[in-house]
Amino acid sequence: MNTTILLALAFGYLLGSIPFGLILTRLAGTQDIRSIGSGNIGATNVLRTGRKGLAAATLLLDGLKATAAILIAKNWGMEAAMAAGAGAFLGHLFPVWLGFKGGKGVATYLGCLLGLVWPAAFVFAAAWLATAFLTRYSSLAALVAMALTPLAIWLMGQPALAALFLALGAVSWWMHRANIRRLIDRTEGRIGQKG
Repeated sequence: MNTTILLALAFGYLLGSIPFGLILTRLAGTQDIRSIGSGNIGATNVLRTGRKGLAAATLLLDGLKATAAILIAKNWGMEAAMAAGAGAFLGHLFPVWLGFKGGKGVATYLGCLLGLVWPAAFVFAAAWLATAFLTRYSSLAALVAMALTPLAIWLMGQPALAALFLALGAVSWWMHRANIRRLIDRTEGRIGQKG
């Protein structure tokens, strides 16, 4: 792994580790987002505060931090862009500022799609929206979307990117393991349900 790739990975990690959900909710004067619902710093848990605007802003910023890292790193080539995206994703999941306890990466995954293979973002969004509409489970919608997206990317003739998103999705599935248990037990919180 050359220096450029390592620098892109580190740069992406630093951008990705900015905890926008926590920052926005603190600025808005709500309780610590980590003390409600799933304890997650992502948009779905922010929505449990009842503040839809904060949740939307969190979703947007958590996605765009990955997109920004990728677009900047593209100046040094596609491999650097992929490394920056992976770094941003890992930074969101394991931010150094929060003792390596961050989000589950769904918005950041989408931000990586927008930066690296934007047509696949429509596949992700369609799968997420359809599943969320039918079940009202944000976690299940994310899991389904991340399972289908790498296949769509592979069908687009981008095997390296398909492998990257398969790996990112696998990590996010692992981060969702408590959600998966609650889905099986039918105790998972639904979209719009307050913490």
